[in-house]
Amino acid sequence: MKNTYLYIFCFSLLSLGSCSLETEPLTQQTDTNFFKTKDDAYAALVGCYDGMQVATGASGLGVPVISEVMSDDCFGGTGASDGYNYAAIDEFDITRSPSDVDMLNNNWIAYYKALYRCNVFLTKMDQIQWDGDTALRNTYESETRFIRAYLYFEMVRLWGNIPLLTAPSTENIPQANPDEVYKAIAEDLVFASDNLPSVAYNATTSGRITKWAAKSLLGRVYLYYTGYYGKADLAGVVTKAQALGHLENVIANSGHGLVADFSTLWPAASVDKYAGENNKENVFAIKYTFTSDYNGNTDGNHWLVMFGMREYSSYPYGRGWGITVNSKLWNAYNSNDTRRVSTMIGIEEEDIDFDKINSQREYTGYYNKKYAPMVDKDGKDLPLTMGSQFWDISQFQDYVVLRYADVLLMAAELGSGNSQAYFDEVRKRAYKESFSTLPVTAENILKERHLEFALEGVRYWDLLRQGIGTASSTIAETTTLLSGGVAGTKTITAAKIQATKGLQQIPNTQITLSNGVLKQNAGW
Repeated sequence: MKNTYLYIFCFSLLSLGSCSLETEPLTQQTDTNFFKTKDDAYAALVGCYDGMQVATGASGLGVPVISEVMSDDCFGGTGASDGYNYAAIDEFDITRSPSDVDMLNNNWIAYYKALYRCNVFLTKMDQIQWDGDTALRNTYESETRFIRAYLYFEMVRLWGNIPLLTAPSTENIPQANPDEVYKAIAEDLVFASDNLPSVAYNATTSGRITKWAAKSLLGRVYLYYTGYYGKADLAGVVTKAQALGHLENVIANSGHGLVADFSTLWPAASVDKYAGENNKENVFAIKYTFTSDYNGNTDGNHWLVMFGMREYSSYPYGRGWGITVNSKLWNAYNSNDTRRVSTMIGIEEEDIDFDKINSQREYTGYYNKKYAPMVDKDGKDLPLTMGSQFWDISQFQDYVVLRYADVLLMAAELGSGNSQAYFDEVRKRAYKESFSTLPVTAENILKERHLEFALEGVRYWDLLRQGIGTASSTIAETTTLLSGGVAGTKTITAAKIQATKGLQQIPNTQITLSNGVLKQNAGW
């Protein structure tokens, strides 16, 4: 096939091979002979989930990690002798690693592969024999459209200017206006919100997208789009009142709620007290298992290892590649806030005999506890104890995209009549007997969001939606850090963040493959 552009034409694993012009293959599945039964539809839906899982967790640089490195809470870190790709991301400056003009290329490919699966399935809905089960069709379509919306939301936040495809295509199309992308996201999420069943949270149900997840993500998209782009509504599709209404619906009817102890949300922070991956606070999470290998099985959380202490384990914390946490985050918490010790690993505070400072770049003495690799009491990496051969790519902690605490704080920010109660509910858990009331202002809500969702991939986007000026001035910093055991100056300038508008670079390979139809983002 001529003019096959990598960024838009990617074969789905569910659509293997190609059929002859004269005969239908007997042993191969194609998009013509596969999408017929409800079992076929279920397999296709699983393929869409799998595409999302790979795009988020197993291909390229993990977006949850990138999101933290771009924020004021983490430095690029990694090994003292490693390349500087994370420094280029951290400092919004490709001159820090000039050869890494393709460092997000695998991310780009994985996202468009996943989108291709969703688009193929959605175009085949009428081809499937649903046997009159309209509810099942609506559910499958809603889940698929949620996945497509989620993928596009991650992409448009990261790159800003991307091609928009809502059907399979081989056309070499230019980047869409972000408004068009957000309109498509909003329409998909509204459809999912309206058509997924109203089933309350059940601890035995795991991994499937729900009505409550769609409504919650709609709130997040609304807040980001209207903030970053300075718009009054979500691409002409969702008003402020409607966004709030969706969140209030989650609060009133979803069955979700806060767990009593914040630490139990995170395996490394609670160990034997862990509330579990299906706890009532988790509204939407991307699932992982320990079965990844180098033979095509990519079910593991490949990015989690980036947050581990550099080449060092200390029960229950496992080794990793050393993305470091800014000490300013530790100092941002009140000493009575129980979230601090559940969020960060403090080397001195926990009396950890860390002896790899000379191997660590940008050492701060702090690491991510919410998403930390883990070892057993004998110091063996948990993926290995569970039967994996590869500790690094077989981390299995789920990525919690949306928590109920987020729903409460978003509803408060959007002006719910219960704003003070929602705000207090989150803070009471954090401070317990030390709780005291704060007025529910926009400033206090955003401060609370920082403390509540630190190191979960949320902070950077919360900064950016307050405006590039606020984001750049908050993130910009000049400090002294140890790299390879030697003190050096670390500088992140507001000017670089402003020049890029907070966006990352379009992979150079994709620009080349498009024959220049794709344009590089400013500042890169």
